[in-house]
Amino acid sequence: MALTDITGSEVIQAIEEFERLGRARFLRTYQFGRARRYLLSHEGKFYDSKAIVGAAHGYLPGRRHLTAKDFSGGESHAVGLLRRLGFTVVDDPAPSRTQQPPQARQAPQDQLLARLARLKVNRASGRPALYQPIALLWATGRARRGERRLLPWDETEQALRDLLERHGTRGERPRPDYPVSALYHAGLWVLHDHSGPVPKAHGDAALRRWFAENQPLGGVSEPVYDLLRRSGEARVAIIDALLCAYFDGLDYIPLLTDVGLYDEAVADDADVDPADDGAQDTGIPHAVVVAAQYERLCRIVEHRESENRGRRTTRASANPIRSGSARRAVLLRSEGRCENPRCTGQPADVTASGAPILEVDHVMDLAQGGRDHPSHMVALCPNCHAIKTRGRTREDLRATLLDVARERHARWRNSESP
Repeated sequence: MALTDITGSEVIQAIEEFERLGRARFLRTYQFGRARRYLLSHEGKFYDSKAIVGAAHGYLPGRRHLTAKDFSGGESHAVGLLRRLGFTVVDDPAPSRTQQPPQARQAPQDQLLARLARLKVNRASGRPALYQPIALLWATGRARRGERRLLPWDETEQALRDLLERHGTRGERPRPDYPVSALYHAGLWVLHDHSGPVPKAHGDAALRRWFAENQPLGGVSEPVYDLLRRSGEARVAIIDALLCAYFDGLDYIPLLTDVGLYDEAVADDADVDPADDGAQDTGIPHAVVVAAQYERLCRIVEHRESENRGRRTTRASANPIRSGSARRAVLLRSEGRCENPRCTGQPADVTASGAPILEVDHVMDLAQGGRDHPSHMVALCPNCHAIKTRGRTREDLRATLLDVARERHARWRNSESP
């Protein structure tokens, strides 16, 4: 037995089994009681840390899972191992745990962003290689469309090879095994149906041969897939982080177009069954959560605005990542109500997905000096939108709406609760 042999990939596999079985059955299967103190925090959810490590040991080649009596779960053993692997473990001595520990109150996308920031990438050319970001953007596009999370190796290999050939502008070779292996060892990718340990993303022939011989089934981990599928806010945050970290000075538009991430709807949440929305009660007031979401979306808008300063092309000015993020922020800020203070009543009906019938509009057209920014945009019901567009009082209404947009934007940016 050697806990130090466990890597992030085995921990992720144990977490996925926990999700499949449920907590009670998982603990019963591996002969553990509920954690009395330490909880593993991952993608906004919490797991019994010692039980996860015991199950993870069983995913090592030729090893068995460990039971509670086989090892210690304290800071010098299981907890220390998880933290060295980059996972967050919270100290929660309360026996009931009816609320989430304050130390772990972090948005799931912020946890994922922190893990992306720790990725190890090749910088032999002096600039970060694009292998892993290209693979992650491809997986994000698939998650957004609700396509299969796990694919046979030949399908993954073909798709990533094509993308690397078209968009690997820093000397990347068409070798999908490099990013998949690296992301696997970073705990963001899972591989099934293979024998023997997955080799590190180094070398040449041995790595290629392992994938060719094993033909693993793989894709991003289930928690990451679910987050990227459901949350438009998380999706654009991950896209923005990858663009800022890896694509500085590059034309990323063809790549985002290829993987299906270059349109305004990329910031929209997926339509999901409300009873199966994957939400967790973090104990944080709802108003504070929504205000934080608004702030994050505004930052993405401003990143994209800053990037496009000085560019004169129409394609650069009409950035759907920016406009989609701004649109999503305005809808959050509206809280489902028309933002026209003179509104005489928006429709009582809702859309097929249960959302209020609202249209996000620029107070001033972009061609007339308007901005793709929440401070220049409002959410309007169809009646008020028609008045603003072609009503006799439209010029007066536009002046009012610009004041409203600026005031509401400032209020939401300057306080934790609107």
